[in-house]
Parts: sequence; C-alpha cells; structure tokens
Amino acid sequence: MIARFFKDESGATAIEYGLIAAATGLALVAVMPSIKSSLTTTFTSIDNALK
Repeated sequence: MIARFFKDESGATAIEYGLIAAATGLALVAVMPSIKSSLTTTFTSIDNALK
C-alpha cells in the first residue's frame, strides 16, 4: 500500500502546470515596468508628432 502511494503520479502534472504558471507570472511582473516605460515613451513621441 505504501509502495503504491509513492509510485502514484496522478497529481504531478497539475503541480507542474501550477509551477509553470507561477514562473510565468513572476516573469511578467519583472518585465512589465520596462515595457511600461518603453510604451510611454513611444506614445509620447507619437502624441508630440501629431500636435
């Protein structure tokens, strides 16, 4: 019974998907400030060109 418990991998895939989702979320949180400043600069220059 204990050996069967340790060989059971039915929840491993769900845990792996959860870890992938968490890593993706952390990466997005780390990258968003630089994307924001880049987009702000781009849209400011477009706004100035249109004026």
